[in-house]
Amino acid sequence: MYPDTSLYIDGAWSNSASGNTIAVLNPATGEPIGKVAHADRADLDRALSAAAKGFQAWRKLSAYDRYKIMRKAADNLRARLDEVATILTTEQGKPLAEAKGETMLAPDLIDWFAEEGRRTYGSTIPARADGIQQLVFKEPVGPVAAFTPWNFPINQAVRKISCALASGCSIIIKGPEETPASCATLVKAFADAGVPQGVINLVYGVPAEVSEYLIPSPIIRKISFTGSTAVGKHLASLAGQHMKRITMELGGHAPAIVFEDADVDVAVKVLATNKYRNAGQVCVAPTRFLVQEKVYDSFVDKFTTAAKSLKVGDGLDKETRMGPLAHSRRVDAIESFVSDAVGKGAKLKTGGNRIGNKGYFFEPTVLTDVPLEARIMNEEPFGPVAAIRPFDTFDSVVKEANRLDYGLAAYAYTKSAKTAAAIGSAIESGMVSINHHGLALPEVPFGGVKDSGYGSEGGADALESYLNFKFITQTGL
Repeated sequence: MYPDTSLYIDGAWSNSASGNTIAVLNPATGEPIGKVAHADRADLDRALSAAAKGFQAWRKLSAYDRYKIMRKAADNLRARLDEVATILTTEQGKPLAEAKGETMLAPDLIDWFAEEGRRTYGSTIPARADGIQQLVFKEPVGPVAAFTPWNFPINQAVRKISCALASGCSIIIKGPEETPASCATLVKAFADAGVPQGVINLVYGVPAEVSEYLIPSPIIRKISFTGSTAVGKHLASLAGQHMKRITMELGGHAPAIVFEDADVDVAVKVLATNKYRNAGQVCVAPTRFLVQEKVYDSFVDKFTTAAKSLKVGDGLDKETRMGPLAHSRRVDAIESFVSDAVGKGAKLKTGGNRIGNKGYFFEPTVLTDVPLEARIMNEEPFGPVAAIRPFDTFDSVVKEANRLDYGLAAYAYTKSAKTAAAIGSAIESGMVSINHHGLALPEVPFGGVKDSGYGSEGGADALESYLNFKFITQTGL
């Protein structure tokens, strides 16, 4: 049974003060399956007050004690794998195998950040004179406001929660209204592990209303946002007005470069898997496929075959390899991208159409010879459409890879160590994966450059933006 989702404020699950709710739809059917509480300002005020109180308690707890609670939360989540993954697939649509993968990555992230929290060491700086000590301490920045998306409702929220808690901060999570219950199961794993009241608070509501109320609050000291570049720029501007520290993980438009000496079969297998994962609704999905002329036809044929072979259906069907899009807005957007590209001269090799009239299914789609003026070559598609075009030289593909203001992820395939080193250096991107897909592990950085944001939500660097550096110099007098 799919659960209705409540707010979690100050250690208790509750309805909103107004009693308002938002319907939750199953994207495989388009039908309502439950509802989620809609927070109003009274609820946000309660959450702010709770976060302020929770921060004072949590920051005083030793890093080791925080670590033990976090590790227990990770174990709780592992024990609830089947329940959580089923909820995730029901409300988000991704195949159950992908939902289980997302769910199982979460406890690994919690464990890793819990360990890192025990190692937020300060330092001693050699003084210029005898009798002087120069010490650097790292202290939690304070209560955090975090805003998470619907495409990975566990994976994105767990990074923000884990960074905040490992650093000694409290947090208010504004969860995704489209996929609220799986995010709530994550919070419940922490609550059941013994996280003190007020340390984690979960709210839902109109995104603009929630963000524009929380960010200016003097209680909030840090903002973390995952979502579109347009919204991220607005929130960064709002945070800047109040001198709030921010981490922004924004949109992407990842080039996937296949050189003529690449193993085409490997490139097709890895890129097709990651293009159509979560129906293409992935910020680091390969989107602009740039293939050198010598292997262009071979790559197109094999990639198109791979796309055609995908079974599309309800994510709870174990035969399904690609589920529905998240909502009707995504179907309309993808139809528009395809129509625009074909109208500008692109060739439709496969797909291009909505499937049926029930739910939000769309065919895995391949477009070839896509002109640069097509919208899909300039705007993040966020759907199951691969746009492929040929290139001739190394310099020309670097120019195209760096043409856009996005810089989140990039991919390249080549057997040449020289080419691999050169392309890794030349691409303007926060993450580059060569000859495999090696992103988003707990211990590695995760973030972009240019309009794809700044800061990291992975690796040791992720904790730094949740900490203040305090310098104390003293003598023995």
